[in-house]
Amino acid sequence: MADGRESVFTSLDNAKTQLYHYKAIVIAGMGFFTDAYDLFCITAVTKLIGRLYFYDPSTNKPGVLPPNINNAITGVALFGTLAGQLFFGWLGDKLGRKKVYGITLVTMVGCALASGLSFGSSPKSVVTTLCFFRFWLGFGIGGDYPLSAVIMSEYANTKTRGGFVAAVFAMQGVGILVAGAVALVVSRAFMLAFPADSFHTNNVLSTQPEGDFVWRIVLMFGAIPAALTFYWRLKMPETARYTALVKGDHDKAAADMAKVLEKPIDSFPISTAGGESETPKKVVLAPSSAYGLFSREFVRIHGLHLVGTTSTWFLLDIAFYSLQLTQKDIYPSIRLLPKSTEMNAIEEVYLLSKSMLLMALATTVPGYWFTVFLIDRIGRFPIQLGGFILMSIFMAILGFEYEDLRGEKCPSVSRFDYCNGNPKVFAVLYGLTLFFANFGPNSTTFIVPAELFPARLRSTCHGISAAAGKAGAIIGAFVVQSYTQEVKGVKRAIRGLALVNLFGVLFTLLVPETMGRSLEEISGENNEVGGKGVTSVVADDKEVKAENTNGVEKEKTTQAEMEMV
Repeated sequence: MADGRESVFTSLDNAKTQLYHYKAIVIAGMGFFTDAYDLFCITAVTKLIGRLYFYDPSTNKPGVLPPNINNAITGVALFGTLAGQLFFGWLGDKLGRKKVYGITLVTMVGCALASGLSFGSSPKSVVTTLCFFRFWLGFGIGGDYPLSAVIMSEYANTKTRGGFVAAVFAMQGVGILVAGAVALVVSRAFMLAFPADSFHTNNVLSTQPEGDFVWRIVLMFGAIPAALTFYWRLKMPETARYTALVKGDHDKAAADMAKVLEKPIDSFPISTAGGESETPKKVVLAPSSAYGLFSREFVRIHGLHLVGTTSTWFLLDIAFYSLQLTQKDIYPSIRLLPKSTEMNAIEEVYLLSKSMLLMALATTVPGYWFTVFLIDRIGRFPIQLGGFILMSIFMAILGFEYEDLRGEKCPSVSRFDYCNGNPKVFAVLYGLTLFFANFGPNSTTFIVPAELFPARLRSTCHGISAAAGKAGAIIGAFVVQSYTQEVKGVKRAIRGLALVNLFGVLFTLLVPETMGRSLEEISGENNEVGGKGVTSVVADDKEVKAENTNGVEKEKTTQAEMEMV
């Protein structure tokens, strides 16, 4: 290259790991921080909401959420997430990653705060407004899935791209840890300030009215870390690959990346008819080569890839979210929690948060970081395949040995719900399932769709894949949870989830390995721009004018020359 400078894509693919990579991980990962924070917290606070708003004195038991209301509170955000993944995934390809990125963050922050400000004091009004804001919180979180994955993959170098995208997703682990710490601190502070007897001792005063502040504070706190990254999201430049390959402005892409990499960069040269090289102001794909999502060309090249990414994410989330959403029921079985009658309302939040935090530290969070450090060494395919297989094995053991591992109902005088079981083995099997979900398909199903597809469709296809995953999560929240009301149902559900993971093994065979290759090589774009025999339109900046018609930007080229590149 002239003056020893490199092309945009070569510079990105070969760039050394720099401060901007780590900054991008934190900025892009805040959506997943909020996602995990919300998922963790809602599991803990639903027990408290049940005690506060749904106590029935005739049952002589602490108040609990009716199954349909519990499913609505925990599952409504999943519907919002699915919608957000489809909408913002499409919008990210139409308007650009940067333009849409700030919208998703504002939505997340605003709705996280509003979740703690549910209006009214009656159970119906609180649940209704909580579900309303949680839907829109999910909508914002959903937009962050395709945008964050695509932005990080397009910023990263080839050697460490998988690790960087995995690190963005691993911010879920940070969200879990912060959520656990916040829930522990807040509930502990209220326990000390407002002590109360257990439900067994005093079934009325065991539910402190001040507990209403606990769940609101815990939910609202999740908005603060995300809000702190708003300024940096606005300052992030558009990804060079979107600017160059979709907008066709290689000079702008080179200028943006030169600022980020702190080195001069040239856009790639185009051969002229005389055999010489020049760097054009604009390079735009000819319509014949710029195939769309619903074209035969896309189906031929990427059809099976999209089937693979959507099906594996769908199957994974059925199992993964079923495990996550039923944690509050699993912990009594492994004797991490005493009977609900042996605790007061706020104490239950404290002990449940403590149990969840310990499990996360031991299994969930390490799984994320095993993926970060190993994915660019052993590849995406082995991690996903091995994860599905091991999850299936551990869940099959849990399903067939559930009663023996859990034990039988304890006498009424016992502090725990179940006795004569094997809680340590139960905890190990449950923990290993979570570990290999995260050091497995929960991470890889997020990473691979951000690498397989061409830049102009990358965000859309990632959004479609992620939305398929959330459809699976909805099945987990509304269908699988309905089987957890009795022992036989739990056993059938866990065995069914083991079978679901086996189907994940089969569909993983449709997903190719992407490690060690550039995004353009993986997606086939190196044959569309700069490849042999593929037509592109080359024009000078003065010859490309933006024309706004009905709010839609169109570029028209005058005196453009069609060349064989």
